Amino acid sequence: MGETPSAARFIAPQHPTEAAPLLRREFALEGGHGDVVNATLRTSALGVVEAWVNGIPSSDELLAPGWTSYEWRVRLIEHDVTLAVAEQTVLALRLGNGWYRGWLGFTGQRAVYGDERAGYAELEIRFADGHVQRVVTDEVWRAGTGEVLADDLYNGETIDARLGDTAWRHPGFDDSAWDAVSAVDFDASALVSRTSPPVRRLGERAAERVWTSPSGKTLVDFGQNLVGFVRVRVSGPAGTEIVLRHAEVLEGDELGTRPLRRAEATDRFILSGGDDVFEPTLTFHGFQYAEVTGWPGELDPGALTAIVVGSDMPATGTFACSDPLLNQLHSNVVWGMKGNFLSVPTDCPQRDERLGWTGDLAVFAPTAAFLGDVESFLADWLVDAELERRATPEQTVPVVVPNVMKHLETGFPEPGATAVWGDAAVWVPWALWTAYGDEQTLRNAYPLMTAHLRSVADVLAHDGAWDTGFQFGDWLDPDAPADDPGKSKAPAAVVATASAYRTAAFMAEAAEVLGEESDAAEFRVLRDRIGAGFRVRYVRDGRIESDSTTAYALAIVFGILDEADLSRAGTRLAELVRASGHRISTGFAGTPFILDALTSTGHLGDAYALLLQREIPSWLYPVTMGATTIWERWDSLLPDGSVNPGEMTSFNHYAFGAVADWMHRSVAGLAPLEPGYRRILVAPQPGGGLTWAEASLETPHGAAAVRWDLDGADLRVEVTVPEGAEAVLRLPGRADENLGSGIHTR
Repeated sequence: MGETPSAARFIAPQHPTEAAPLLRREFALEGGHGDVVNATLRTSALGVVEAWVNGIPSSDELLAPGWTSYEWRVRLIEHDVTLAVAEQTVLALRLGNGWYRGWLGFTGQRAVYGDERAGYAELEIRFADGHVQRVVTDEVWRAGTGEVLADDLYNGETIDARLGDTAWRHPGFDDSAWDAVSAVDFDASALVSRTSPPVRRLGERAAERVWTSPSGKTLVDFGQNLVGFVRVRVSGPAGTEIVLRHAEVLEGDELGTRPLRRAEATDRFILSGGDDVFEPTLTFHGFQYAEVTGWPGELDPGALTAIVVGSDMPATGTFACSDPLLNQLHSNVVWGMKGNFLSVPTDCPQRDERLGWTGDLAVFAPTAAFLGDVESFLADWLVDAELERRATPEQTVPVVVPNVMKHLETGFPEPGATAVWGDAAVWVPWALWTAYGDEQTLRNAYPLMTAHLRSVADVLAHDGAWDTGFQFGDWLDPDAPADDPGKSKAPAAVVATASAYRTAAFMAEAAEVLGEESDAAEFRVLRDRIGAGFRVRYVRDGRIESDSTTAYALAIVFGILDEADLSRAGTRLAELVRASGHRISTGFAGTPFILDALTSTGHLGDAYALLLQREIPSWLYPVTMGATTIWERWDSLLPDGSVNPGEMTSFNHYAFGAVADWMHRSVAGLAPLEPGYRRILVAPQPGGGLTWAEASLETPHGAAAVRWDLDGADLRVEVTVPEGAEAVLRLPGRADENLGSGIHTR
């Protein structure tokens, strides 16, 4: 008699413990139907799941099915396991807490989505004669525990290799002493096919240095601030416990764990007495350094390997130039994106937070869309943004997506419509449209986009200014106190009104692209009203209220000013930048736009001087301090090597890395002239003493590239235009030139 083709259920052990549950089902193939021609395994979890068929991993994915807005959407992961099934087959799952049941957020809470982790599986086997056999998670399964005694994304994983018997994954194992399982209530309609890239191992890094700290601790440096875990190969007496603590920096020549706040970031490995290999795949850490205690004998650096983990997206864009510090800055941006694009786009990957903050992504999305093929990753995130928006009291975009804040005891009420942060609902889809030119992606996001803009319109003053409600403003202005990151020189209302203008302008264009003519007309009227309100309220003869660099940068780049005021504002911005000694004076809102504001108003030299500044605060100061990722604060590490005393101090925060977008477009000179790079603008603007720069991009039409070399006053440019595209070459002092596909040298 064959398997009953009943629907799969989420199941969990009847008597759960803190150890990671193991779920097992052994069955025989149904006879008389010929060979197996295909076997497909679909898995999911409330938590995270690893799956094996007859001891063979179903995939190389990690932390599946990833983090979504679990209240409405849980991913279903599908893999071909045809080669693994046999006459007698075992389907085996291991569950981790993941985001669902682990510690989550910065308030010291756990299990915010549910109290028990549960697994889900459907194995569909097709035979030569067309017969289908299904094996699904139901009450027939058995549950046990194994070597993973504890697992948590923030705190780490504990593995006891003495319990590491893999026989349970194979036929013939006696599971009679294992626990029964129970079905877990879950609305199966919330299961959705995965549309975003999986989390995988993306690379490895060897230990570069092992030494003893002043306190006698063994420290390891992997040479790069990264996200993942450490693979450990070790032999020693059974029961020996090795402890690895992880951190991004050293402080006082010891492991700098204070910035982690509550996150323990600690893995514990208990030896079997044989040759052990430990990989804590149910957690991840943000780290460059590890502290090792309990190692049996002398630690061989080759025994430790850092495994880089993240969402697996193809790299698409490159940049290099004649300045090694700028090259390192660009590398820092790449590594910051790699570490924070893990299932969701997070603010940071190391402390007790790791949330999908919308403001960070709003400003970074154009950079991300150049560096990698992020369309499906971010489009999937936008689905959750819309689901979470609908669930907020005022139908506004939350400041984090998935919106775990609604489950946390933060004392921070849902703020309603917000500038920059809420604007991610429009700025991110627009960045995807610009980079990839896929109208369907834009259309899918359109309900979210329009809802956000209309929520902004609802709170504007009569004259179009946005001067009410909570705002983050120019977050992390370098002049803000360490304990008050929102205290900025630019008034929140100026930032919000300027951002609202940009959002309305984007929406008028998006509506036109999608043929929503009545919306386009509505949004143009709103755009013009906001612009008029901004100019009347905040602009006097080219001076903008607060006289801050952020206020000028936003007004210039967003196109709010009339021609006369634009010229005066550009001049004033350059004056302020020079008065600061070409040091950064902007925060989250202004930093992504200040170089464009200087460049577009004729102050390219000041833009380069600002970019190339090495003194604090600047983009290159962290590079001179050994940074290998982008910092949250301009001074996350102080000049004396001590960590910024602020509670919020991350060394892997990509927001300020949005400067790479200007490097791609203005230094190297590669930008989209039409969405999807069907027409490409090649417009390098040499300066800053650079003698060469280059960039390449795998566009939807193929590879595009530009390289320029400067020999005295002689500028030589080589341009690659892909098939099906054309380019406009715009060089200083020369007329624009149209280029067809192929390689062109000028």
